[in-house]
Amino acid sequence: MIAPRLYLSPPHMSDAERELLLAAFDSNWIAPLGPMVDGFEADICAYTGAKHALALSSGTAAIHLALRLLDIQPGDEVFVSTLTFSASVNPILYEQGRPVFIDSEALSWNMDPDLLARALQERAIAGNLPKAVIVVHLYGQSANMKAIIDICQRYGVPIIEDAAESLGGIFEEQHTGTFGKAGIYSFNGNKIITTSGGGMLVSDDGDFIAHARKLSTQAREAAPHYQHAEIGFNYRMSNLLAAVGRGQLAMIEDRVASRRANFDYYADALSSVPGITFMPEASWGRSNRWLTVMTIDPNEAGCDREQLRLALEQQNIESRPVWKPMHLQPIFEQYECVGGGLAEHFFQQGLCLPSGSNLTSADRERVVDTLVSVLQRETQI
Repeated sequence: MIAPRLYLSPPHMSDAERELLLAAFDSNWIAPLGPMVDGFEADICAYTGAKHALALSSGTAAIHLALRLLDIQPGDEVFVSTLTFSASVNPILYEQGRPVFIDSEALSWNMDPDLLARALQERAIAGNLPKAVIVVHLYGQSANMKAIIDICQRYGVPIIEDAAESLGGIFEEQHTGTFGKAGIYSFNGNKIITTSGGGMLVSDDGDFIAHARKLSTQAREAAPHYQHAEIGFNYRMSNLLAAVGRGQLAMIEDRVASRRANFDYYADALSSVPGITFMPEASWGRSNRWLTVMTIDPNEAGCDREQLRLALEQQNIESRPVWKPMHLQPIFEQYECVGGGLAEHFFQQGLCLPSGSNLTSADRERVVDTLVSVLQRETQI
């Protein structure tokens, strides 16, 4: 008999979401907006410390609105982490900008401040600074925001934080997503909390969020009729999804604790296995450990990342390679990359393990047993 499927990061629901969803349904506040949307935005501000928030249809929509409000014009450069998902980059192309990819550093796997500084200095000398820097907090781990902020302030370049994966992540006692001109969160089905699909744009600039709010509702002007003076988008979150989000957010610290416990279990169980290392946690804060990520050195382990992934798949266990760097993607390969070798290394050797906050001890043992059996067999050959 085939064992039940273990997914990489499935939704983790409770009775609270059901009750709030039914309350929204019974109120007949269905879409596009309603009290649950207002409440969810307020809840995010209360949790993260952001001053203003805007609930949207996706994290991608949040990045797009942030770039639109920063007035990205055709041909303008936007610096962005190369080790990320394509949603961090696609909105740059929506505005016909040009992404410039920045490699990772070893401490957090996120944007390398030294490479960023070098690239900004070169652009400053040439008189062609980027319009923005998009910093991604990878797999729940904060980038080195102090260094990145210092560099960007030196050149007057605004920061957008892609905190899609890092809600609950901390840099020096401050939540990721709250350092830059704007921050974004994702509530996709695989994230640490979910609304099935949705996102949030946050900022301490109230005018910025107010303008984004207008653009997200088709840029309708304040008039009794439908009046439009600029191009808008249909990006708002529905009241029903916001109800789910409020129930999920109430459990965020429990979800972070569970994901961190998953990491601790895997790291401890595999600590003595040759060739296996885990994504580090930088000293400057707390990772939410959205996904537990390990690297496999084939010379020491006797097998590579893909062999382990396929072995897990044979046992009906989902795992995935680390994000393929954006500068290696066919759609983006014509754009400049500063560095790139470290991100390529993480992609070649990195594997994401099942990391859901509803994993049981038996589930984790099943993952580890499969990995150990393969690794021990290969090292004995």
